[in-house]
Formats: sequence, C-alpha cells, structure tokens
Amino acid sequence: MDKHATRTTRFGRSLPGRRSESTLTDRLTDRPDHALVGVVRMPATAVGPVKSIIRRIIGASLALAITVLLVYFDRGGYSDTDGTPLSVLDALYYATVSLSTTGYGDIAPVSTSARVVNVLVITPLRVLFLIVLVGTTLEVLTERSRQALKIQHWRSRVRDHVVVIGYGTKGRSAVTALLGDGVEAGNIVVVDTDPAVLEAASSLGLVTVNGSGTRSDVLRVAGIPRARAVVVAPPRDDTAVLVTLTSRELAPKAQIVAAVREAENVHLLRQSGADSVVISSETSGRLLGMATSTPSVVEMFEDLLSPDLGLAIAEREVDKTEVGGSPRHLSDIVLGLVRDGQLYRVDAPEADAIEEGDRLLYVKKVASS
Repeated sequence: MDKHATRTTRFGRSLPGRRSESTLTDRLTDRPDHALVGVVRMPATAVGPVKSIIRRIIGASLALAITVLLVYFDRGGYSDTDGTPLSVLDALYYATVSLSTTGYGDIAPVSTSARVVNVLVITPLRVLFLIVLVGTTLEVLTERSRQALKIQHWRSRVRDHVVVIGYGTKGRSAVTALLGDGVEAGNIVVVDTDPAVLEAASSLGLVTVNGSGTRSDVLRVAGIPRARAVVVAPPRDDTAVLVTLTSRELAPKAQIVAAVREAENVHLLRQSGADSVVISSETSGRLLGMATSTPSVVEMFEDLLSPDLGLAIAEREVDKTEVGGSPRHLSDIVLGLVRDGQLYRVDAPEADAIEEGDRLLYVKKVASS
C-alpha cells in the first residue's frame, strides 16, 4: 500500500508543479524560442578575427571623433584648471578620459549647454565606447539574441523543406545531391547528436537541430509536420525504423526516404511508412563487384549519381507537344515515366504513349559551372 502510494505521489497528479517543470525541461516543443539557442542553429556568415577587430576600432574611433568635435565646438562651456581656453588637444584629452570613464576632473563642463550635451550625447557615446571595449562578452549575448530572433522567424515561416536525420556518410551524400539538384541550403534541416557533424553542416549554410531523431519533440522543432520530404539516414537499421515511424506519424503527407544496411529490414521500413528504401550495403556491394570486371560501368554510375558535372538522372514534366508520342522517340534519353505516382520503365507497355500529366525520368547533360 505504501509503495503504491509512493508511486502515485511521484507519478500521479499530486505534484503538478514538479511534473510541469520536468516537461518544460525535457520537451523541446514546450520551450520558448530563446531556449532553443544551442539546439537549433541558424546558418550565419563567419567574420574573420582581423575584420572583427577592425570594425571595433572603427566604431571606437567614430565615438571618440564625435566627442572631440562636440567638446571643441562648445569649448566655451568647459573650464580648465589652468584657466586657459580649450584647444583641439584639450578636447581630445577630455574625450579620451571621459569615454574611458577615467575622469581626472581637470577639465569639466560648466555651462548649461555643455552639461546637456554631456548627459544626452557624450554619456551614450561613453556607453558605446565601453561596448566596443568589452565587445567579446557582449557579442556572445548579442549573438544569442540574434539566434533567438532567427529561430523564431524561421519556425514561423518554414514550409516545404527537407529534413535529413543523420549526417553521417549517407546523410552528407544526400545533402550533396539535394544541393546539386538546386535545393537551397536554407531549406535543408539536419538533425543529429554529434556537435562536430552539426558544425560541418552549419558551415554549408544548413539549419541544424541538435537532438535524437527518435524523439518526436526534436522532429517537431525541425519542422517535420510541415516538411515536404524526410531523409532517414541513421547508422543503425533499428534506429531507422523508429525514426521512420515517428516521422510518418508527425508528417502523414511527407515523402520519406530511408536507408538501411540489410535487405531483410526493408519490409520493416515499408511498414513503418517509408515511401522509398535504399539498401546501402547491397548497393555498395554490387558496385564493388562490378568494378572488378567492368570498372567503366561503375564510373558511369558515379557520373549519373553526381548532379553537378557530366551526366545526371533528372525528372521533368512532359511538353504538350510530346503527349501521345512514345518516350523512346524523344531526343532525351528517357529511362521511364511516372504516372499517378507509379513508375514505369521505358520498355513497359504502360509507357508506350505519353499522357498529359506524366513526368519523364531522363538522362540530362550537366554543364560545368
């Protein structure tokens, strides 16, 4: 009875505050946008250290120059302990000690206008000067605020993007293919738990989310419910099954493509909701076997799979002038056609005549950039 009561106290409704605190800590979707800084990383343009130092020097110099001009033009409103009028050097000296908050007191504003200028203009310039001096610490705070605003803006607008779960060899290759097909880097989101690979993805301009793809809240933060496609590329097949199940539950209409190492797990991925399954180990094994006897064939495969140079497999809509004709008679090398979501090889009876709304899979020549 006591044990049962203890469980009720720990897991029941008797401690709503503790339960709520745990939920806010563990579930990313319950966190405010500023709390996702470090989890979600928006791509940013890197600024070199020399350029950053030059910017700070320029900012400090501008603040100093403005202060010197203000003091010198209103030099009649200042008094020096030696009683002489202020020179340009005196104005520079006063601006320097004032902005650095040293303030020796030998030169002081005495007129009303000089004091007003000190309060309304020179004091903000002093704050700006100090910001430049301690820019490293404030830059970190500013960057977190900037990242929080970027995350908030991105989460409110992200639509029809591609989520790549797992940024190992397969995930990187998938991203390379997407970029080669013209997908913008900002429309690709990478989900992984390795900070090193996330750093590499961010350097390409990709949005990254630090977390496990098996967790639904991580996938929600990555915007999977509004994604057009999901690439499942974790290192383990059992992880791929769980990720696919979770992704399909969150995104019923998204195109889910999954990679597995073993062919015996293909049906599990299909049942979990994957639209396409790629067997990475068998595909690599076939290419290795072919390379021993027909290396030129493997070289041609690599050319077709490289979207940025040589030949590439692409998909396009049919032209109105092509409707009714045979895909084998076109100037393009057609491999097949897609009709109502179904793929037919070019030698299939269904592909004898092109119909309106069909899409053609063909070999195109990619010009070098």
